[in-house]
Amino acid sequence: MAAAQSRPNLILMGIDSIRADHMSGYGYERLTTPHLDKFADSGALFENTISAHIPTTSAYGSMLTGRDTFGTQVVALRHRGGLRPDIKTLPEMLRTVGYDTTCVGFTGNPSSRGFDNYLDYAAWGSWATGRSPKAQNLNEVAVPELERLAAGDRPFFLFLRHMDPHAPYLPPAPYERAFYHGNELDSGNRSMDPVMAFKPFRDFFRMWMPPGITDKDYVIAQYDGAIAYMDACIATLLESITALGLDDNTLVVINGDHGETLYDHECWFDHHGIYDNVLHVPLLMRFPDRVPAGLRVAGYNQHKDLVPTILDYLGAETDQVLDGRSLRKLVDGEVETFETGIYITECTWMRKHGWRTPQFKYMHALEPDFHFKPEIELYDLSVDPGEDHNIAPEHPELCNYFEGLIQAWIAKREAETGLPNPVQNQPHWHGNMDIEYFSSSQEAYDTLHIGDPVQGQRLQAGESDD
Repeated sequence: MAAAQSRPNLILMGIDSIRADHMSGYGYERLTTPHLDKFADSGALFENTISAHIPTTSAYGSMLTGRDTFGTQVVALRHRGGLRPDIKTLPEMLRTVGYDTTCVGFTGNPSSRGFDNYLDYAAWGSWATGRSPKAQNLNEVAVPELERLAAGDRPFFLFLRHMDPHAPYLPPAPYERAFYHGNELDSGNRSMDPVMAFKPFRDFFRMWMPPGITDKDYVIAQYDGAIAYMDACIATLLESITALGLDDNTLVVINGDHGETLYDHECWFDHHGIYDNVLHVPLLMRFPDRVPAGLRVAGYNQHKDLVPTILDYLGAETDQVLDGRSLRKLVDGEVETFETGIYITECTWMRKHGWRTPQFKYMHALEPDFHFKPEIELYDLSVDPGEDHNIAPEHPELCNYFEGLIQAWIAKREAETGLPNPVQNQPHWHGNMDIEYFSSSQEAYDTLHIGDPVQGQRLQAGESDD
């Protein structure tokens, strides 16, 4: 049985690389998340959560501090140095009010600073080493730790970083064939030709995709299978929470850090660019008697809103400046939405920023990218939700309008923080110390490279590749 606590417990599950539109609870045609759908029925599902600062390090930086990228000064995957010492992370805030804090699966990243305990598990894999039971590996570490925390006399914060939807997609049986019944080696299918011709990633893909792979739909099915496998393993965690008697006094939050490109926009099976397949992430929350069961919240929100929300529900205070607002205002119906004009950044393999509204997406490349994309992209999401038709050449006046909104926002946030916009002041953001910024798409294409899963894991940990 759980020990009586003066404050509620917190379990936060971060899911790497999960697209909201590939979850059945968000309308996906494949039943990928039946257990998470059931979880959402007992709490709230937020329909329009935006990961404003791509990728992992910057997204979790906002998720765990309540600050935007101006506040954290973290914008790049390979962020150099730690978080600013004058800001506190959520575990540091909760420690001051007596919480025991544990992080599973995120050791060493700048954004994971401040936990009392760090535990790791095998979260990668390759074709040579076989199928990768990432979520079960997490459970084998997380469940005993949950039992330890539950037996203690202090409230606890348990953070879990799930990696199943993150490449390599290697779900174990039977999930590897759950959504695919064709021949992935069909010589008549050439959909993987451009993927395997893409020099920066092709060596990485060959390390975990089947030799001779020809069908892109097989790889997408592996991604969906990885989500379904993770969903089943999360059910074990949720049952453990119940068995330990923690349900009534535990806030459980499930949030994605960013989505995944898969085959879209010729940004092959990764998470870069600031298209909506990367920006739109799931957010689910359960807290009996505080969060209404079965609630679907349509209002827009961002990662920066998570820490204020958690502190609000836990009854904890902080002396920190927070850029976000408590989602309780949306849950309780006090307001319908937060900002609908959202400043977005990306600094993984492309250095871009932009502006997203419910109708339009504007993107401005700050230097040439290795996919040879245009400098300016503009999409009308109301008629082109897949962002397939760039209307920037046809509407220069709209582009100028959104560029003006971006510059006004940057000036406002720089004045409020006294700090520069990091996406405009991050030389060597790509990890190569010989090149400050790329001068051409060809230079970026020839420079950036993932060689194998080991190097990919190093990059995800925030290490540079020089």
